[in-house]
Amino acid sequence: MIPLLFSRHTRWLWRNILRPNMLWLLCIQATALLADECKYFAIHVVDAETGRGVPLVELKTTNQVTHWTDSAGYIAINEPALWHREVFFHVHSHGYQLPADFFGFRGVRLSVEPGQSATIKIHRNNLAERLYRVTGADIYRDSLLLQRPVPISQPVNNSSVTGADSVLSAVFQGEMHWFWGDTNLHRYPLGVFHATGAVSKLAAVDAKPTADDKQLAPLTAEHGVELEYFVDAKGEAKPMCPLPGDGPTWLEGLTVLSEPAIPEAGQSAVERMFAAYAKIKPPLDVYERGIVEWNANKQVFEPRLRFTDTQQGYPMGHPVANQHDGESYVYYCRPLPLVRVPATAAALFDPQAYEVYTCIVPEPVTRAPRVERGAAGQLVWRWRRDGLLPTRELEAELVSQGKVTESEQIFRMRTAGSDRWWTLHSASISWNAYRKCWIMLGLEIGGESSFLGELYYAEAENLLGPWSPAVKVVTHDKMTFYNPREHPTLSQFGGRILFFEGTYTQTFSNAPVATPRYDYNQLMYRLDLSNPQLHP
Repeated sequence: MIPLLFSRHTRWLWRNILRPNMLWLLCIQATALLADECKYFAIHVVDAETGRGVPLVELKTTNQVTHWTDSAGYIAINEPALWHREVFFHVHSHGYQLPADFFGFRGVRLSVEPGQSATIKIHRNNLAERLYRVTGADIYRDSLLLQRPVPISQPVNNSSVTGADSVLSAVFQGEMHWFWGDTNLHRYPLGVFHATGAVSKLAAVDAKPTADDKQLAPLTAEHGVELEYFVDAKGEAKPMCPLPGDGPTWLEGLTVLSEPAIPEAGQSAVERMFAAYAKIKPPLDVYERGIVEWNANKQVFEPRLRFTDTQQGYPMGHPVANQHDGESYVYYCRPLPLVRVPATAAALFDPQAYEVYTCIVPEPVTRAPRVERGAAGQLVWRWRRDGLLPTRELEAELVSQGKVTESEQIFRMRTAGSDRWWTLHSASISWNAYRKCWIMLGLEIGGESSFLGELYYAEAENLLGPWSPAVKVVTHDKMTFYNPREHPTLSQFGGRILFFEGTYTQTFSNAPVATPRYDYNQLMYRLDLSNPQLHP
């Protein structure tokens, strides 16, 4: 009897109360969602040429209230003082620009209304196009506030990382591996100072990652990088190379080598991944160097070799593979490929196997640097095991001593279309199938617009140069964009489209303010090598 009464009550409730009011319930829910969206005035800043949203665009009101676009180019404005008003926004972005008005102001007037939107088309002066921020928090914050779609599954908070320095990348065991230096976490600045890391799937031509896909999405450099960090029990990014000793552990020279199969010994081919490490003491001095190897089971780098203080050649910068006289080598570029070692693990662990490309040798007694010249007075450059590694500082010292002329410097590069010379700080070098030559993305030190924010493109028929006059592709006004890394694995259309990133930060700059959310993080750019401006 009770089930029957309950059934009758349920049917009556549904027929007389719930069903007639279901539409109202749905309307209430929709109204709540709409009210949430209507809190904001949406501004979308897009590249006037491509129509793509532009990250890192600053909009500032006449009373200095500032907003920055997220990685999709959106800003969600919720400022009661601006509602129902015409508002002037100053618009500024590195390498992008609006035309100036009569008074020299570059900006727009917008009618700010809750729930409404506006689009700003901004002209790109950079040859490279800024795509998105790879690391840090709130990458797509404003897009989510505005309920716009986002391309990655963790668009605001990934493993508590808020800042990550200087990327290394390599393909290992079928996945893209990424490693960074000192890393900021929500709980503390430099929460990890023994490197952090992540993996992502390799690119798929038709891959379209969505926020609904909980699996690790294929890497699509056009849209974003789906990073799966190596984390600790709390879900925070964990140290990748926690070596003993005071101070941070920095990594460079990330190298993947394939050990050949030995069928008679029952051994199959195996990949191994190595990096060079440096232990750092204040202010930024290196007191120990060596080699570590990746342990995939433990997800950590482990020490394998410690170099002596007198070692001239060691893994550094970003490596490239090349052959010479029928032998395979790994060449290390920091910034130029002046160190090489045979492409085997045994050679990597043998300090005597490293060679440096140099014309500088130590005096037999004093060990002071001297240069070797031929009969005609020219510098004699060759691969040596007993030579001194050329550096910007050593080269400058030799010039000041009159041992090397300014025209003989290798860290000086000429700007295309002018007589302006600039000094190379760091670089990423790779072979490009589209251009059928070696290409360089080189960072200038002491630039006019920024001390470490100007990036140039150059080409060479040979890995050791000479390099063509360089064309500027990226500028960062007063800000830093150091340790650039081009990702050959991500390139498209046979190498015509390049993708590269670098560390965007206030550090080493004279900028008065660090950019919220963007500072000390990686920015990804795209460069089309078919652009005729790259080949004057």
